[in-house]
Amino acid sequence: MDARNTVADAAGRHGREITLRGLALGAVITVAFMAANVYMGLKTGMTFSSSIPAALLSMGALRFVGGGILENNIVQTQASAAGTLCNVILVLPGLVLIGTWHGFPFWETSLVCLVGGWLGVAFSIPLRRALVTGSNLPYPEGIAAAEVLRAGHTEEGRGGLSTLLAAAAGSGLVAFLTNGLRVLADGVLTAFSVGGAAFSIGSGFSLALIGVGYLVGIGACLALLTGVVIAWGLLVPLLTAFGPSAGGNPGEAAQAVWSSQVRLVGAGIIAVGGFWTVAALARPILASIKAAASAAGRPARDLPRQERDLPILCVGLGALALSVPLAGLFLRFSIEAGLGGAAAVGVTAACVVFCLVFGAAMAAVCGYLAGLLGSSTSPISGIGILAAMVGAIAVPLVLGTTASPDLQRFGMAAVLLAASVIVTASSIANDNLQDLKTGQLVDATPWRQQAVLLLGVAVGSLVIVPLLSLLYSAYGFVGALPRPGMDPREALAVPQAALVTQITQGIVHATLPWPMLLLGGLIGLAAVWLEVRAKRRGFSFPALTVGIGMYLPLSVEMTIGLGGLLGFLCERALRRRDPSALEPSRRRGVLIASGLLVGESFVGVGLAAIDAASGRTGSLSLASALGASTALSLGLAVFALGLGAIAAALMRPHTN
Repeated sequence: MDARNTVADAAGRHGREITLRGLALGAVITVAFMAANVYMGLKTGMTFSSSIPAALLSMGALRFVGGGILENNIVQTQASAAGTLCNVILVLPGLVLIGTWHGFPFWETSLVCLVGGWLGVAFSIPLRRALVTGSNLPYPEGIAAAEVLRAGHTEEGRGGLSTLLAAAAGSGLVAFLTNGLRVLADGVLTAFSVGGAAFSIGSGFSLALIGVGYLVGIGACLALLTGVVIAWGLLVPLLTAFGPSAGGNPGEAAQAVWSSQVRLVGAGIIAVGGFWTVAALARPILASIKAAASAAGRPARDLPRQERDLPILCVGLGALALSVPLAGLFLRFSIEAGLGGAAAVGVTAACVVFCLVFGAAMAAVCGYLAGLLGSSTSPISGIGILAAMVGAIAVPLVLGTTASPDLQRFGMAAVLLAASVIVTASSIANDNLQDLKTGQLVDATPWRQQAVLLLGVAVGSLVIVPLLSLLYSAYGFVGALPRPGMDPREALAVPQAALVTQITQGIVHATLPWPMLLLGGLIGLAAVWLEVRAKRRGFSFPALTVGIGMYLPLSVEMTIGLGGLLGFLCERALRRRDPSALEPSRRRGVLIASGLLVGESFVGVGLAAIDAASGRTGSLSLASALGASTALSLGLAVFALGLGAIAAALMRPHTN
């Protein structure tokens, strides 16, 4: 009774949770951060968690009307769907790359996101008691979001919004000068050859990627840079020196070898890391589901408010009901590809079972990793690769070993569509458990958070299609431009989707260079061994990130690594000078990094909207008037000033 009274008192002090104004605000923030994440994801293959910046924006808007911490928590829970639903871009653009789609059809794309997202919520609910309230997993981002919410309801913490907005304004201005006016170069990249071996080195000038590096931390950045060294310092020089001539200058030769061969080594590392994760977590995940099912059998009225989930029976029936629209999606997809009735039904059944069974397993793994690593550094891209590989290997079993080229192409498209659903479900499960940890720390009600996350997924699934269509129409994708005459240098790289597509095509057509994947597997085993050894010593060295460091573009990887190194050096200096300033500096760093990501991403989406409306790309460019060398010098100078400003903010003395 005392506990229930305490909970009731807490709810009374902090106000209501679900309000109409909160839901409306959550929808607006979802749209805003969805735009930022879609742009950043298509450009770099990486998205950022929107929970913390959403919490800040919510506090800034609701403070004038007396919003409480529980209402703010609901807003950030709803808006967090923007940071995770966008992970569908890790696979779905592959349908455009292989020519099955010539854009993003509204209802099909929305249905993939809606069904996948709702399945993710359903898969994660039975895990809450075991993985959130009944475990000692650290949940770094969930705890950080809770700290931000708590700080926002004190006078000391309310300066966080101005910090985020200032960083966003600076990053947005630099991005506009770089990608809009073309006054500043976007990076420096040089190549040279030594005895026939081609070498490339360089870095981008993106402040947003500096923010990504800060958020993922020094451990992940060191693993990323390890992949860079293996790829660009060893494999590319060796393959260009002793392999068939790729032609062109050293830069073109290095790029060709990296694109066609070295990235597959990274895929092999990710595959090994993903299978290792599944094997290592099988027992705790099964135990978690069993414990959650047992606890869920108690009547809801006997549980405190903080322990009430959506009814488990409704969750299970809802997950089964979602198989109906999922079947409709695949059935229509099959019929449009020309399959007959029986064949279409067989393919549909196989795809639905694959999405439900494999999706539930991957959602459980991602939920566990959310607690272990955080949402931003969970290996969602590895889940996409695993799903595509398993699906592609199963294609001959479903379509037969003598399938025609057209049927094989359909098989690839069906695999990519199913993998998109699985990635979406895994991402949302990852996010849901992170949000529930935040809710636990601020005395929120779980079922209310789960309900508004369903709403956030629904809003996001409607918004993501016009955003994808806008960016594809304005920039195009590397290897798939929407219309003739577009500058391929402006195309978005979609690196993960391109890699997943390449692997799927190679498996289905039996043209995949397996030696590269096997080499990646061997390196992956060594990386897993290093990860285990590092974890025993209290260090982070995620093996999957080594693979990521081998298939993201060099300029992206180096800039992210620089961001992690900057954060590490500033923290080390602060630890020596004033240890009490460490935690305030970290909180400030999270706000700055989030602002850097938001500012550049918003400008990118805005420029895409201008280009789409005018039918032009690069129409604001002044680079020809300034000259490439001047733009490079200005870009380097502004980038250095930006790094200096970030370092100064991180090193600012702590004041009580």
